[in-house]
Amino acid sequence: MDLAHKLLFAALLIFAATIDGTQAAAMVSGAVFCDQCKDGQRSLFDYPLSGMKVTIACADGTGQVTMSREETTNVFGNYVMRFDGTPDLSNCNAQVSGSGEGSNDCGATAGPAQKLRLMFRMFGMEIYGVDSLLSEPSQPMSFCPRSSNPVPAPIITPTRPPPPTFRLPPLPLLPPMPPLPFSEASACSHQYWTMPEYKCYWRVLNPETKVSLIFGPLAASRYGSDMTLWESLQGRGDPYKTLLREATTALLNSYNTLQFPYNSIGVVTRTNWALMGSTRGVLITALRFIRANSGS
Repeated sequence: MDLAHKLLFAALLIFAATIDGTQAAAMVSGAVFCDQCKDGQRSLFDYPLSGMKVTIACADGTGQVTMSREETTNVFGNYVMRFDGTPDLSNCNAQVSGSGEGSNDCGATAGPAQKLRLMFRMFGMEIYGVDSLLSEPSQPMSFCPRSSNPVPAPIITPTRPPPPTFRLPPLPLLPPMPPLPFSEASACSHQYWTMPEYKCYWRVLNPETKVSLIFGPLAASRYGSDMTLWESLQGRGDPYKTLLREATTALLNSYNTLQFPYNSIGVVTRTNWALMGSTRGVLITALRFIRANSGS
C-alpha cells in the first residue's frame, strides 16, 4: 500500500469515528416579525421582534398533541429549538404563543401557524425551517398603504314617487274585420278577392304583381307582360281569361287557406300544362279551379 492510499484510509477512519460520536438531533429555526400593516405577509414596514414566545406543537393522526416545545426569540427576532434523537416533526407547526418586552404593542394578535419544512438531513442530523411568524398590533399603523381593494360604499337609490296614471279617452268603434279566410275550411271566389275589404288578405302576392312574373313565359305570351294579378281577376267571356282568373284565385286561396286542395306550386304547374294543351284542357282546368275556389 503506497503513501497516498495510507493517507486516504486514515482520513476515512477519522471521519467514521467522528460520525460515530455524533448524536442524532433535530434543529428548528425561524424568526418572528411585527406585521405593522396587518396584511398577513412580510413587507418593508415589518421588523423582527425580540422576547416573543414561540411554541412548536406536534400532533398525531387524530389531532392529539404528542409533543410541544416553547422558546423565546433573541434580540434579532430569531429562535432555535433542539430536539434530541430523530423525532418525526412532519406534523408539527410553529406559532407565536406570547409577547415579551420587545413586542412594543405588536403582540395583540398572533399570526397564523406555520408548518415545519425539512431543509437538510444527514448522518442522523435534521434541520427544519419555518416561514416567518407574524405578530400583529390591534390596529394598522397610520403610515401603512390603504387596501388596493377598498370596500365600496353602498349605493343608495333614491326612491321616486310612482308616475301619475293617465286614462285614455274611449276609442271610437272600429268597423268589424271580415272573416279570416286562413281559418275557414272553404275558399273564396274571385268576387271576394276583388272586394276592397279583402285587400288586407293579399299577404304574399301584391295586386300589382305581373302575371308573367308569377305564371311564367307561357302566360306572358298568352296574356302579355303588362297584365297584373288584379286585372286577371276581371277576366270573363273567354276560356283562357276564365282559366287565368280562376288560377289567380286559386293561388290566393293556397296562400290563405290551410285546407285548400292545391298548393301554390301546383296551381302554377296546372295552369302551364293547360296553356300548353287544347282549349278543352283549358276549360277542364278552369272548372277544377272553380270547384276548388267554391269550397266544394
